[in-house]
Amino acid sequence: MKEAMYYKKKENGEVYCVLCPHYCKIEEGKVGKCRVRKNIDGTLYSLNYGKITSYAYDPIEKKPLYHFYPGNNIFSIGSFGCNLACEFCQNWEIVYKEDLTMTISDEDIISLAKAKNSLGVAFTYNEPSVQYEYILDVSKRVRDAGLKNVMVTNGYINQEPLEEILPYIDAMNIDLKAMDDFFYKHLCKGRLDPVLRTIEVAAKQTHVEVTTMVIDYENSSLEEIKALAKRINHIDRSIPLHLSRYFPAYKMKQPPTKIETLVEGQKVAREYLDYVYIGNVWGIDNNTYCPKCHNKLVDRNKGVNIVGIEDGKCKKCQYNINIKY
Repeated sequence: MKEAMYYKKKENGEVYCVLCPHYCKIEEGKVGKCRVRKNIDGTLYSLNYGKITSYAYDPIEKKPLYHFYPGNNIFSIGSFGCNLACEFCQNWEIVYKEDLTMTISDEDIISLAKAKNSLGVAFTYNEPSVQYEYILDVSKRVRDAGLKNVMVTNGYINQEPLEEILPYIDAMNIDLKAMDDFFYKHLCKGRLDPVLRTIEVAAKQTHVEVTTMVIDYENSSLEEIKALAKRINHIDRSIPLHLSRYFPAYKMKQPPTKIETLVEGQKVAREYLDYVYIGNVWGIDNNTYCPKCHNKLVDRNKGVNIVGIEDGKCKKCQYNINIKY
């Protein structure tokens, strides 16, 4: 355990956590909504500091990040805990179970991050922001080693801790679950506005891509996808949007999203955004094309190959392309 950052002590032994927008008041011996920040004798501790539940070498596209060093692998690690409670959580076994954990030294993290042509480290699988202290410490060492840091996050974090960690994060995929506060409150036990703020703040300082898992009859209407795309457009129309297919998981058992829903949503979103991809569907065209002349920029049919970019611009029309490579 390690003493947590971003909390305040109260006179009665309670603590007031200010890491995320829940602002949990935590009594002695209790944990916050994330289940990994515990009040012990009036001091707040991080229970998952340095504890790893999963690790793997993943294609960067799996995060998903399509515009951040396409075709590369990244060493990915996750812990347990989350500050939302989504009824459709795709990684609930990792998030809610802490019985199978391991400790990997920082030196070994760096060694593993350098192996197999890895870009660096991706903090993923569970919600990384609830392992804030560990990720802040490790990301500094990863950066010092000349490697990249990636966060795959729900974006549910307050602005001050976000701005402290952003200088060490090279890319983020932020999960924007819906453009409906009712959806957030009833299906995720959170709020929409803090996530939108995270996207706005992060996009000014690092590479950002956004993922929305589309669920039929919950957040799938074309009107809502249009509103979501327009909101991202107000920040930066070159931010890539990934419309991901839902599959039954955790408490939600309704059928997988219809592929037609995703295809129609992609058409609508493309009116406002330069790059819109469909995830979790085999056989979909997820190549990257120039928003201006439609020249193919990145071919993902057999492996991942950059075919139409030179000096950060489309080879055909010289349009500036939002891809780091």
